[in-house]
Amino acid sequence: MPKKRSGGGLSPTQQAAKFLGVSVLAGAVLAGIALPAVGALGLAAKGSVESFDELPANMKTPPLSQRTTILDADGGQIATVYSRDRTVVPLKDISPYMQKAIVAIEDSRFYQHGAVDLKGVLRALNKNAQTGGVSEGASTLTQQYVKNVFVEEAGNDPTKVAQATQQTIGRKIRELKYAIQVEEELGKKKILENYLNITFFGQQAYGVEAAAQRYFSESAEDLSLEQAALLAGIVQSPSRYDPVNDEAEATKRRNTVLQRMAATGDISRAQAADAMKAPLGLKVSKPKNGCITAVKGAGFFCDYVREVFLTDPVFGKTKEQRAKIWNQGGLTIRTTMDPQSQNAAQRSIKDHVYKSDEVATAASIVQPGTGKILAMGQSRPYGFKKNETQINLSVDQSMGGGMGYQPGSTFKPIVAAAALEDGMPANKVYPSPYRMAYPSPVSACDGKRWVNDPNSPAKLQNENSSEVGPYDMREATAKSVNTYYVQMISDIGICPVTTMAKKMGVVRADGDKMPQVPSIALGTQEMSPLTMANAYATFASRGMYCTPIAIESVNRRIGDKTTSLEVPKSTCSRAMSENTADTINALLKGVVEDGTGKKAGLGSRPSAGKTGTTDERYAAWFVGYTPNMAGAVWVGDPAHKRKMVGITIGGRPYGKVFGGEVPGPIWGDMMSGALEGKPVENFNSVHIPDSKPRDRGDGDGDGGRDDGGNGDDGGDGFIGGLVGGNNGGGGDEPTPSFSIPEGFIRGQGNGGGNGNGGRFG
Repeated sequence: MPKKRSGGGLSPTQQAAKFLGVSVLAGAVLAGIALPAVGALGLAAKGSVESFDELPANMKTPPLSQRTTILDADGGQIATVYSRDRTVVPLKDISPYMQKAIVAIEDSRFYQHGAVDLKGVLRALNKNAQTGGVSEGASTLTQQYVKNVFVEEAGNDPTKVAQATQQTIGRKIRELKYAIQVEEELGKKKILENYLNITFFGQQAYGVEAAAQRYFSESAEDLSLEQAALLAGIVQSPSRYDPVNDEAEATKRRNTVLQRMAATGDISRAQAADAMKAPLGLKVSKPKNGCITAVKGAGFFCDYVREVFLTDPVFGKTKEQRAKIWNQGGLTIRTTMDPQSQNAAQRSIKDHVYKSDEVATAASIVQPGTGKILAMGQSRPYGFKKNETQINLSVDQSMGGGMGYQPGSTFKPIVAAAALEDGMPANKVYPSPYRMAYPSPVSACDGKRWVNDPNSPAKLQNENSSEVGPYDMREATAKSVNTYYVQMISDIGICPVTTMAKKMGVVRADGDKMPQVPSIALGTQEMSPLTMANAYATFASRGMYCTPIAIESVNRRIGDKTTSLEVPKSTCSRAMSENTADTINALLKGVVEDGTGKKAGLGSRPSAGKTGTTDERYAAWFVGYTPNMAGAVWVGDPAHKRKMVGITIGGRPYGKVFGGEVPGPIWGDMMSGALEGKPVENFNSVHIPDSKPRDRGDGDGDGGRDDGGNGDDGGDGFIGGLVGGNNGGGGDEPTPSFSIPEGFIRGQGNGGGNGNGGRFG
């Protein structure tokens, strides 16, 4: 006896045989429509049967793309991102009114026929023949579902989407064969559930749950009769029946659905009449997609998480694989962002720098020993309007950031760490004159040497003419004495410094290699705030460097199943000995206790850090830490055009900006808020023998410019911080006391300094 389907109708095999046997109609009717080109029917029919047999037996059903939710470390929502706003729900969580409405208007015989409704086909054929065109289709709900699967598989590729929706015999044949397969494998209820979850309802809403939230701000299971009828009516043409933009047309369409529901017996005529009188009752919620919607000013952190997902091989071997998973969504990503730290960072930034200021600020906080990024913020919000940006000023270019900024004297502790590891005593004394030529030659990596030009030697000077040595390491660090640190790097060589920087994760923001020149001691190479915060976390963790991480866990939902994905792990390695790190901590405690960073102090809570101000005041920094948090604050013009001289920042005028004056207080307020309620931890104490230098007072070397000699991208200042012009030497631009050799070459290195002013020999 022939096998019957539940709800009546022929079996799929019988349907296919009978349907394909109607050779006169096959080419035009396979998809339930009649094409006007009647003369092509015979040829189309022959070709259609052959194509049908050649199709693969099983349809590949891609996971439905859904929204991805990004959470902070406490589980609070930061943002939702998606290529398609969709939340898949089971049929039991969809209002019965919605189920009946979509069937009534799209396929009223859904429960009586199989994959193809032959009565509907003949009805459409007759009507289309009368009109001479295609005025009515006969695709079943199952066929529509299959077409939507093709569209979903096409993703955001416009060419593939066009192929999936084009009105061709070939596409209709494929749709039919897979509709038969779907009917056989899924059954009516599952097909209806899948259809309601996959179909597009306009206003960026895919699936009935997103549509219910978009138009009525409620769940699909709570939809009333009139609400369900409105949504069901939208499906045929989301743009034409959009209730947000054309209420009258949407109302007419809703009422058509209600009339159809009454005609099919799903509701009474009285119910339909009452519902047609009701207003649309829209309570529209705007689409909330992307990092621009992030809370707590975490748009850039959100964007960083996306960049990590799209670039880290742990989420897929190829860029295409990772992008496919991201676009399919359905992810719940718990991040490392600490809401208290993030709030503190944004609050401090807002208090000190306005988004409309000529310059901007960016800040990052990292947890020592774990690499966890706790906060990331900046004064120019994430967006497209005036005084907004999509460039993440805290990170490297490869992760959505800019070209970076010269860190100035905040690089000096890395030089000190390299020297200590090389065996230099912590009380090492150098003559440290006010002004000097770069010592030469200086050893570099691979047996090379940097040699200063004897005919026009690159020179540098300290911030103030009163800064004249001898100095030991403690005092030179507290006062940020340039000539001391250049003598230091000249003594130990360049290679130990670049090697130490690499061990601490310190790289140029643009990805270029660090040059082998002694001016790197003065922070001439552009870096990002996240890089500097994480580098200083190495000091806080007593010499252990940990790669930065932003993601704690990722759960992926496909259908009813949720799986956990592997996530990037921080890898920790020893960059320096504990004694070296402890010594650096002692040196940098002096900076905030009685040096250039006093305004960044945290009161009774032990802290350490370093100021930095680059040549011509294009950037100013404070990078510091406690044993349990490390943070970096940069202030400057991202375009490197506005010097911070005679400038107003955060409503306060400044004659000159330096690291201890603007970034320092931002750092202090930020870290105070982030650490509130956290345990007060002490650094490991280490004794630094006193070299007993002569007393010169505290001489706040960052009172004007603490990094003279950096050069400014080799632009205005002469190489090596040669005085005169933009001299790279800071101070009040003293008059040159020597003649400038004819044909003197300006610095060509990134960040100036001595750049290529020397040579290798």
